[in-house]
Formats: sequence, structure tokens, C-alpha cells
Amino acid sequence: MAADVSAPTLATRVKRPSLIGGLGLLFVIALLVWLAINFAKTPSDFISVFLIGITTGCVYALVALGYTLVYGILELINFAHGDVFMLGGMFTITFATHLFGLHHGQGSVTVLIVFATLLLSMLACGVLNATIEFVAYRPLRGAPRLAPLITAIGVSFIIEDVGLAWKGPNYITAPDVFPHSAVFSAGGVTYTWNKLIVVIITVPVLLGLLWLVQETRQGKAMRATAQDKDAAAIMGINVNRTISFTFLIAGFLAGAAGLLYALYVTTVRFDQGFQLGLIAFTAAVLGGIGNLPGAVLGAVLIGLIQAFNEGLNWHSPGSDWTETIVFSILILILVFRPEGLLGEKTPEGG
Repeated sequence: MAADVSAPTLATRVKRPSLIGGLGLLFVIALLVWLAINFAKTPSDFISVFLIGITTGCVYALVALGYTLVYGILELINFAHGDVFMLGGMFTITFATHLFGLHHGQGSVTVLIVFATLLLSMLACGVLNATIEFVAYRPLRGAPRLAPLITAIGVSFIIEDVGLAWKGPNYITAPDVFPHSAVFSAGGVTYTWNKLIVVIITVPVLLGLLWLVQETRQGKAMRATAQDKDAAAIMGINVNRTISFTFLIAGFLAGAAGLLYALYVTTVRFDQGFQLGLIAFTAAVLGGIGNLPGAVLGAVLIGLIQAFNEGLNWHSPGSDWTETIVFSILILILVFRPEGLLGEKTPEGG
């Protein structure tokens, strides 16, 4: 009897992914055709938009890594992370302009000021994030998953209100200090230093994080805690300290992303963190939440999707549809491949 019942169920499970896979393949083919036609019509514009997408994806990657770090160790979607990123942008503008007097045209001293501002913004966001974990999340460690999730949303609104009370409802402007001169110019394609600087800052941070998680003792403690907190505690790992350290690192990433966003886009507002945070969360889910390389891959893909949608001319939906496209991708990933592009399926306990 059990064999008779399971046989059709297995057949159904085999047929359904094949149908979904076929539809997915058709979608991918249509997307590649659309990209190929746009490239054939205006190759220089296509390459320029592609480079913009890579730059945007680097900023998203720093935020997405914060989401995936916390989820990997606590299985908590820290919706307040995007707002910590927003405060990172405000910290950047405050430290750079009020503390260091940064303004356009300062020459070589600008590099030192930006580096000092980066360290201060990362430190401020790291301490803030670790404090949030200690005050809001740690007391709910043993509570049902819904409780810390609702708390994370509440903390998000609290941080937004802090940003609103601190800087007001309007955009605040950062000095435009990243140089706009060309790194290279060929075939109608110009790549400027303000975009390359974002990549130059982002890549070492990402590589350093991978090294920290994979090679260091603290990174091994993080991975052990993510797999089994009780077993990690039995082996002598301080679980609370490891989780606080994870939130500290996630805050460092938010601070770095806040600096890059503030100095690249040059404007920050109190409600930007929630929107961009959701996009970065989508990137983490797309790549495989809990998977560090997956978060980077998902962020770059989301950056390219946004750039192609807003920058290509032939039958592009336009910027008004960017959020719809991004969150439609989130829904499709959650429905058809919840483990993401680089994630692995894990069996449910029963």
C-alpha cells in the first residue's frame, strides 16, 4: 500500500520540476535574446550600463552579506539591517563634513579623510548592530521565530525615526569627492573613477570577510554556532559572544556600504534603508541566503537587472518597474527555488 501511494507522488514530483524548468528555460532564452538585441543595437551603451550594474551590485553585496551572515547563524531575517546601512550613510556625511571638513577639491588629503570616515562609520554601525542584538534579539533567543521577526521590523521603524529626528525628512547631501575622470575610454565606453572606487573598496572587504569566516578561529566558531549552537557550547565556544561578533561584522559591512552609497550617490534620506535593504535581502535570497558567495552573486545579478531595466532603450520596462521586477524575482525564487542559486537543499526535520 505504501508503495502504491508513494509512486504517483514521486511521478508528480518529477513532472512538476520538468515543467517549471522548461518555462524557466524559455524565460532565460527570451532574456538573453533581449540582451543580445540591445547589445547589437547600441553596444557602447550596453557595456556602459553593464559597468554601472556591477558598481551598483557591489554596494548591494555589502548589505546582502550582512543579511546572510545573521541568517546563517540565527536563521533571523534582520529587517533592521537596511536601516543600519542608512545610518551608516548619515554617519559618513556627519563625520566627513563636520568632523573632518571634507569638501570637493581637497586633493590627496581626500583619500585619508575618506579612509578615516570609513573606519569610523564601520565602527559606529558595528557597535549599533551589536547593541541591537544584545537589547532586542538576545532576550528572544528561545522564543518562537515570529517574535524576533516582529521585533526586527519594530527596530527598523525605530531606527528610521531616529534618522528622521536627527537629519529631518529631506535628503542630506554628501560632498561629491569621488573623481569623475575617466579610467579608460574606448569605443564610446567611458568608465570613471567614481565607479571604480566603489569596486576597489568593496572587493577587499568581501575577500577579507571570506577569509575571516573560512580561515580564522572566530570564523570557525561562527560556522560551528550556525550548525548547532548546543554542540558548539559543549565544545567550549561562547555562543553569545560569537553571535554578537557576527552582528558586529554585519554592522561593519553596513557602515562600509553606507559610506560608498553616500559618496557615490551623494544623497541620503531617512527612509532609504528600508527600500534598499529589501533589495539587498532579495539579492541574498537569490544567491542563497546563508551562503556568502551566493549573496555576492545575487547582489551583482540584481544590480545588473536594475541597470539593464533602467538603462537599455529597446523595449525596456523603465525605472518605474524596477521594484516590481526585483520583488517578482524574490517571489519566484521563494516559490520555485527557495534555496537560491548557490544554496543547498536541507531536509526538514520530522
